[in-house]
Amino acid sequence: MDIGQILLALVWIGVLGAVFGAILAYASKVFAVAVDPKVEKISAILPQANCGACGFPGCAGYANGIVSSGAEINLCSPGGKEVVEKIAEIMGVAAKSSVAMVAYCACNGTKDNAKNRFEYYGPKSCSSAVFVSGGHKACDYGCLGFGDCVEACLFGAMGMGENGLPFVDDSKCVGCGACVKACPKGVMKMMPKNAKVYLACNSKAKGKEVTDACIVGCIGCKICSLPKTTPSGAIKMNGDLPVVNYDIEDTLTGAKFKCPKGCFIDKDDKVKTPDQIAKEKEEFKAEEAKAAEAAKKAALEKAAANKQEV
Repeated sequence: MDIGQILLALVWIGVLGAVFGAILAYASKVFAVAVDPKVEKISAILPQANCGACGFPGCAGYANGIVSSGAEINLCSPGGKEVVEKIAEIMGVAAKSSVAMVAYCACNGTKDNAKNRFEYYGPKSCSSAVFVSGGHKACDYGCLGFGDCVEACLFGAMGMGENGLPFVDDSKCVGCGACVKACPKGVMKMMPKNAKVYLACNSKAKGKEVTDACIVGCIGCKICSLPKTTPSGAIKMNGDLPVVNYDIEDTLTGAKFKCPKGCFIDKDDKVKTPDQIAKEKEEFKAEEAKAAEAAKKAALEKAAANKQEV
């Protein structure tokens, strides 16, 4: 093949490229879909975390959902209140308040607290380990400890502790829920950021089965759900496992101090000494005794009054 043929081929390739380019340019104009300016504005103020917490495929999908489908404007957990207010301004609607949420590990089955059924030698991944007889832990509902949740966190808000359990840094957690989706055991859960006490057990098993697997597991005694322990009704039983309703305002102090297995964990206790915690427990008992005495006195006075009326 001589040089002339090569040059001719190159010329034709160039011509064809120009023709097809012109056709594509024309098609892009003819078939262009108009984008609402609001979509672009909202997309620009979203954090571009693309975490999926809003339920849409990325931040661009959420922006389009707000404008086109009327999606709620307060679904962006990473953006928080500031983003909600900016979206409200763009959409010309009132800003809707949202409760800031954070993740927590609903399991206290540390290496010392929980037993293993067998040694696991497979890939160090919870999603892999769960396919081997449901996992190596004796508790069918406990944390497997390989940190899939930590890997799923896009914000560096999680880590694995030396005790074999994941921990959450509330100051970095944006409540996107990625860790919740990544956990094959359903151990990672969400709670309001301003709440302090949570149930550190996920087991739905019966008492003996729980104690055989973990020394700090919930035995379903129901003490925490009793009106005397939690008068607000913020704790209800779902089978043998308590469920906390954070919509009901309650410190859950009664559940924390009266649970015989210590299943309710107070985040603030991390920075307290054992003596401080013991003192708080004694103060709680004293207040409880005082309230019981007052209730007894009121009951006696009411009975005496009824007797006089008769």
